Amino acid sequence: MHQDELSEFACETPELTPRVYDVGDASVVELHGDLDLVGFQLAIPVLDPVTAGSARTVVVDLTRATFLDCSGLSLLTRAQRRLNARGARLRVVCTDPMSLRVMGITGLKATLSPVASVREALARQEPES
Repeated sequence: MHQDELSEFACETPELTPRVYDVGDASVVELHGDLDLVGFQLAIPVLDPVTAGSARTVVVDLTRATFLDCSGLSLLTRAQRRLNARGARLRVVCTDPMSLRVMGITGLKATLSPVASVREALARQEPES
């Protein structure tokens, strides 16, 4: 399916473009709305250049995300793989109980290690090896 074909499945709510901004040597990507197949297609053109960039840490802020399914999880794990391949790290901000439950059920909560705020994600240090 192409993005134009997926648009008929999109919710009636207005689309919010993902927002990207830098904080020091980190990039923050705010994702909004439903992180389903349509949300995946809308986020990839924004998230891929960030994960391919030079930021040592990329924070994906899901605070304003309203729904997370397997497509949203795929988006996050894709970003994590791309960052790990170049020695950078992903931080996920999520406080939504249902999204956290989906992460837990799939076993990705331990892998993604979501935190409650962008500030906490930026302050979090890598464990000593």
